[in-house]
Amino acid sequence: MIGFIIWLIVGGVVGWLASIVMRTDAQQGILLNIVVGIVGAFIGGLLISGGSINQGITLYSFLVSLLGAIILLAIVNLIRRGSVR
Repeated sequence: MIGFIIWLIVGGVVGWLASIVMRTDAQQGILLNIVVGIVGAFIGGLLISGGSINQGITLYSFLVSLLGAIILLAIVNLIRRGSVR
């Protein structure tokens, strides 16, 4: 249970940082930040780590998750507005 809570916290931080980078922070709440962080970690794990996202929380996995969350927000922005910010 503690591991799940830690992943939620890290997901929230990753989603929040990605939303700041993509300038969508004012449009999102904490729940959406957590979702973006977790889905971003999954996307980053698929793209960079060969599908493995369960290697523990390291600086590398944090950066991969952040990159995945930024990619996810760029795709969402592209669909919503027709252009990436």
